[in-house]
Amino acid sequence: MPEQKRLGLLAEAGVEPYQEKPNEEYMNEAQLAHFKKILEAWRNQLRQEVDRTKTHMQDEAANFPDPVDRAAQEEEFSLELRTRDRERKLIKKIEKTIQLIKNDDFGYCESCGIEIGIRRLEARPTADQCVDCKTLSEIKEKQAGRG
Repeated sequence: MPEQKRLGLLAEAGVEPYQEKPNEEYMNEAQLAHFKKILEAWRNQLRQEVDRTKTHMQDEAANFPDPVDRAAQEEEFSLELRTRDRERKLIKKIEKTIQLIKNDDFGYCESCGIEIGIRRLEARPTADQCVDCKTLSEIKEKQAGRG
């Protein structure tokens, strides 16, 4: 993931990139608190978007007599609802990840068990696989799609 996106997510959460200390234990309390803060800020931002959409749709809902205007509004609302549905699924994934932090089970690849890594997790805090396992998984998905 590009450095710019990682830094953007961190800035939105109001946190600086994590500065690892020499010989620091992986996923210690400070690191877990760092990621919990990022995830909670991200979840809150998504929830605000959902609320904004709901308010917008209630305020903008109109019964246009012109079928073209009505169709345009319905298409706009449909697109917004699809976006919010994706965000709702992401909120669930964020909440699942926060639970992993609470259970001290965060930061390790669910496929092979190795450390996912601080930088990768800052770029994608909901990552549940290391880069190698994720790459392999994507290759398998592409191959299965062809078959």
